[in-house]
Amino acid sequence: MTEHREVSALDSSALEIPVPPRDFGATRRILIVVLLASIVTPLFFIIGYGYVGYESRLSDSSEVIDRLARVAEEHAVKVLDLNREMSSRIEQLLGSDDDRQVLARQEEVHQILGEMAARLPQIAGIFVFGENGDLLVSSHYYPAPRLNVRDRVDFEAVQKRDSETEVSMPLRDAISGTDVFTTNTARRSADGRFLGVVTISLRRDYFLSFYQELAARDSALTLGLFRRDGAILARSPPPRMNPAPAHNLPLARAIEGKGAFDRIRIESTLDGVDKLLAYRQVGTYPLYVTAGIAVSAVTSRWLQHDGLIALATLIPCTGIWLLVVFSLRRLKEEQAAWERWRTEVGMRLTAEAASRQMRRMGALGNLVANVAHDFNNLLMVVKANMELARRKGFNGLEKEVTAVERASLGAEVLARRLLSVARKQPLREDATQLSDWLKDAASLIETSLGEKVELTLRAPETVWPVYVDATELESALINVAVNAKDAMPEGGKFVIRCENVQLLQTSAGLKPGEYVVIACTDNGTGMPPAVVQRAFEPLFTTKATSAGTGLGLAQVFAMCEQAGGTARVDSVVGRGTTIRLFLPRWAGEARREGADLSKPENVAGVANQGSVLLVEDNVEVAAGLAAVLEVFGWRARHELTGDAALQLLEDGERFDLILSDIQMPGLNNGIDVAEKVRRAWPHQAIALMTGYAEEFERAKHADVTILSKPFNIDDLQALLQRVHVSTRTAGPGTELRFS
Repeated sequence: MTEHREVSALDSSALEIPVPPRDFGATRRILIVVLLASIVTPLFFIIGYGYVGYESRLSDSSEVIDRLARVAEEHAVKVLDLNREMSSRIEQLLGSDDDRQVLARQEEVHQILGEMAARLPQIAGIFVFGENGDLLVSSHYYPAPRLNVRDRVDFEAVQKRDSETEVSMPLRDAISGTDVFTTNTARRSADGRFLGVVTISLRRDYFLSFYQELAARDSALTLGLFRRDGAILARSPPPRMNPAPAHNLPLARAIEGKGAFDRIRIESTLDGVDKLLAYRQVGTYPLYVTAGIAVSAVTSRWLQHDGLIALATLIPCTGIWLLVVFSLRRLKEEQAAWERWRTEVGMRLTAEAASRQMRRMGALGNLVANVAHDFNNLLMVVKANMELARRKGFNGLEKEVTAVERASLGAEVLARRLLSVARKQPLREDATQLSDWLKDAASLIETSLGEKVELTLRAPETVWPVYVDATELESALINVAVNAKDAMPEGGKFVIRCENVQLLQTSAGLKPGEYVVIACTDNGTGMPPAVVQRAFEPLFTTKATSAGTGLGLAQVFAMCEQAGGTARVDSVVGRGTTIRLFLPRWAGEARREGADLSKPENVAGVANQGSVLLVEDNVEVAAGLAAVLEVFGWRARHELTGDAALQLLEDGERFDLILSDIQMPGLNNGIDVAEKVRRAWPHQAIALMTGYAEEFERAKHADVTILSKPFNIDDLQALLQRVHVSTRTAGPGTELRFS
């Protein structure tokens, strides 16, 4: 409902809070950038340095194990070459002798083998087996014990091959009780017939002690001697897995796929760890030496070295981080303090502005009220004289008097609106059931909307009653409807919807309690937020200078507040506006019957109806009322002040009715007169006239009849009729009071 919207160009500038500008966001962004840079930059260099250092350590470790594998290979080659040479000498010694011939030479051969074995520490024993696997000669014992190895895998393997040396699995020497593995070489005759096997047992501890000495400086290193199939011949340190496996399968697969030597990274089945491993074939023998190191050991050493460097680098960086975080926290606290300070400054300035506005509005209200009061007095003169003209038949001026009457009605509406905005309009409040009342008021609202706007009323019977001045409520809805019409020049819909609401806590100045909300919604052009904020301000309008007074929505707000509620505006530009009137629920029973609109009986021309003491400081108003009273057949005595009226009564004068204005000069105003008359002459009929809401409320407490200026002559005539009837029927001594 955009009044275009009762808003003027006056005071359009928003309240500016004179606080120094602070861009906390920019400062925070700078600190965050510094924090990120202080984190990312050192971490980038640390990660880069760490990566290079880690790769370098892996490379160095690979070179170390490669060198160790070469040394282990050279050692194993020397041992096996020496074995081959001894096997050749033994074959030459035995020649083509068969088993029987070798047994015949057993003592001689035993001595030669014993001397050969004694000279070399790696040799545990030398044995000669016959073609059926029987032990023929031993370097340990003479005669040789009964032993047959025909079922051993290495014996069968060497029996089937021509020249290759076969290496056995690790075993315990049955004769010497030593852990050994054997090299087996076939003896064959000149025609290629198999004659037997020359077996040399090599001590495993000989290789283990060498490997331990070789890796003595680094406990993370492992060295070993393996067969082609991955079988473990000697390994230092022994495998960690329990039970220890007999084969290194990853090594066997690497040997099968890559050849005589390589460096690989495997998941060790012997230790259960990720390892770097270098392996090399031992000459042309079916044996391989390995040197390995756990990747975790390399990583640990890298962390120990480079971690200290990283830690030394991060210590000053940590100081920077803590400083920036501290600065961010302080900035947050400073921003919160600054926001509180700005809020307090804004609240103080707003309070000062509100105070100035209240003083300005108070002064404006007093000015408006005084003007309206004087204006109402003038209207009383006009209306009284028009009524006299009407009663006297117009004397040919009926058209002119009727025009003046129409103008006076408009002037009366304007004066009432001024008093309403100034909170000084006398209210005639009564309990009202909106579901019935809105049906009666619909025709006036439709007229205000015009033909292009469709009106919809939604006021169910369940809506609670309210206690309001029905005339003021009607004016408020008409003002809202007029604004809605202006917001919908091409037509639209205007909906009035009533509903019950209950507030559980204070909201926008409304106390907790039960309220009836009258929501007036249009689908017009809407209002921008700046206009919504000032929509209820008096004399504030966006209409053309000649099109609006700026009092419409101000009257709506004033009416709601005088009834104990409030008004709110919700508007969206281009979508429409909703104005909600919050009115307190009336706990009593609402009046549903229609008002008694019948006019009093016309008693004009009847003489001697009674006497009236007219107390009015405005001579013209008094003259007009006195003339009307005379037309109605009443004698009028005029006094300018309440003091004079009381003095007249004290002097013994009596009247059927005392009709007094409230606001008058002197010591006693109209209410004072009424109270003193009540005390001194309790049976005296008295009525008061006023145009002020404050006086209206006080006069109610004085329990006297009140006429709100400018009142209709019909209201005065009705009062006179009740006085006349009461005087005739009650008789002397009866107390007369009218409400």
